[in-house]
Amino acid sequence: MNNERPAITISSLDADRLYKSIESVPATVSGVKELEAELDRANIVEPNEVPGTIITMNSTVDFIVEATNEEFVLTLVYPKDIDQSGEKISILAPVGSALLGLAQGDKIEWPRPGGGMITVLIKEVTYQPERAGELHR
Repeated sequence: MNNERPAITISSLDADRLYKSIESVPATVSGVKELEAELDRANIVEPNEVPGTIITMNSTVDFIVEATNEEFVLTLVYPKDIDQSGEKISILAPVGSALLGLAQGDKIEWPRPGGGMITVLIKEVTYQPERAGELHR
């Protein structure tokens, strides 16, 4: 499989908040470098210009891990919003920063925490704040 990542789109609101989050976290924290790399390559648009099929912060995503065919429904959140519910994934988690900006139908390969690669297929963005008109979150 090629290692090229699909193009990603991020709202300017999310980008601003993520850059602020990065500044408040030591650079040695796991996931910061990966998130910075994703932000650097992102197409940044106004929140009302984000297509409804794109994963933004606080979006709920239905995705499949190809190797195991396991299906997950997770909400992508800022580190401060993570809880023990198992229903949220931090933007600083490896798959978290990989999901940001992807669209339904996209596939991405990502390093798994214990080594090796994981391939994730985005099945559906079941909730997106921008699509719901909830921009002040």
